Amino acid sequence: MKTIHVKGTARTEMGKKASREIRKNGGVPCNLYGEAKGENGLPVAFSFTTTNDELRKLIYSPDIFTVILNIDGKECKAVLKEIQFHPVKDNVLHVDFYEITDEKPIVMEVPIKLNGLAEGVKAGGKLAASVRKLKVKAVHTNIPERLNIDVTHLGLGKTIKVGELSFEGLELVTSKEVVVCQVRLTRSAMAARAAANK
Repeated sequence: MKTIHVKGTARTEMGKKASREIRKNGGVPCNLYGEAKGENGLPVAFSFTTTNDELRKLIYSPDIFTVILNIDGKECKAVLKEIQFHPVKDNVLHVDFYEITDEKPIVMEVPIKLNGLAEGVKAGGKLAASVRKLKVKAVHTNIPERLNIDVTHLGLGKTIKVGELSFEGLELVTSKEVVVCQVRLTRSAMAARAAANK
């Protein structure tokens, strides 16, 4: 995974009014979740503020990153957990981060990349990805930037499901029945099949 640095400042004032003030001044309210748990057993959030400029490369990118958060000079490693966008304006309202260590596995969505020319495409079919990302579980140092999937032997009308895939050092969390990609029959391919069967 690539690494990106994000600077922030610890929040002293909480609540909706304080969050609105932060956004008005060009900031973004953020939470960092880690090992700390509250009395109810739920994760405790450390609240901080960063800027849209600091977040731009992290959010508006197809890539996944290990985030080095620098909050008031103190650094920790994290991954992006959740982003809330404004429903109309599409600007960032809130971001959650999850603190990571080199030992503890995490669950992340990783983009897929289909490699090779499928046999079904040679026969006139069309290759289509059904998902863009798959959920994996691993220590962050084992998580790749993308999951490379070889489609060379995929025939006409055939699919690849999650259950057929495996990657070293990774556990696939996405359901085994989920279709990753398929070679769809096009009209020309169906016509060629019909002509061959005459």
